[in-house]
Amino acid sequence: MTKVLIPFDFSEQAQNALQFATNLSAKFENVQITVLHVIEVPASSGMGTMGGGEAVPEYENQMFFIELMDRRKQQFRDMETQYAGNSYAFNTKIVLGNAFQNISSAIQEENPDLVIMGSKGSSGLEEVLIGSNTEKVVRTSHCPVVTVKAAVDPTNFKKIVFASDFREDQDELAHRLKNLQKWFDADLYLVIINTPGSFETTRESAARIKKFAAKYEIEHAVAEIYNSDSEEAGIVEFAEDIDADLIAMATHGRTGLAHLFTGSIAEDVVNHAKRPVWTFKTK
Repeated sequence: MTKVLIPFDFSEQAQNALQFATNLSAKFENVQITVLHVIEVPASSGMGTMGGGEAVPEYENQMFFIELMDRRKQQFRDMETQYAGNSYAFNTKIVLGNAFQNISSAIQEENPDLVIMGSKGSSGLEEVLIGSNTEKVVRTSHCPVVTVKAAVDPTNFKKIVFASDFREDQDELAHRLKNLQKWFDADLYLVIINTPGSFETTRESAARIKKFAAKYEIEHAVAEIYNSDSEEAGIVEFAEDIDADLIAMATHGRTGLAHLFTGSIAEDVVNHAKRPVWTFKTK
């Protein structure tokens, strides 16, 4: 059975992620979708939802909290009724606590094959100092994560961009990537972004892509070298230029000071790309 986890905060982006997941899952048999909502309890005395709901007054206002819980439970019961009778199994779950910690715990406990979640993106100081729950999940999840912003129909996907430098052996990543391509029955564009700071000849780049495709027996693939000022900008620009449906990338999942100083190209792309992004944390 293929297990899909959807962190859900009732925002427009979460609704888009849910629709993405159900549309895609309807194509296959033995898929289980679990929709997870976290009613967040910050360290302070206040309470708030996972990010897409109304702000909650002080914890002492027990009546408001009870009403919120009842409303969310009813919304999930309505959702279960709405999605009943499909080819996939559909479950919902509500938990209390910190959003990111509970999503991470669910990933560990449920061991999903894929996480699909909405993203509003972020920029500037918020992106550098805080980030989002989506960004943190991308950085730490042991399974692939698809981030969705706008409403899109994945059953019509035909072009996937996979950006890499293709320098390392990536057995697990290549296996996941081939499964992703099979899921969508799409062409795969293998692209190296050539920047002024890491320039190399087209011949060198093309040789590495060709070696990668041959080693992992990737079919229906197109090799591309794209010039840009930065890797993140080049990936987004290339995907826009060919009107790609999905961007796929690996992330090294750096945390703490290592992440603060080096950043993450994958997280930058998740924040800035308008189209869905598939990420997988490599070891």
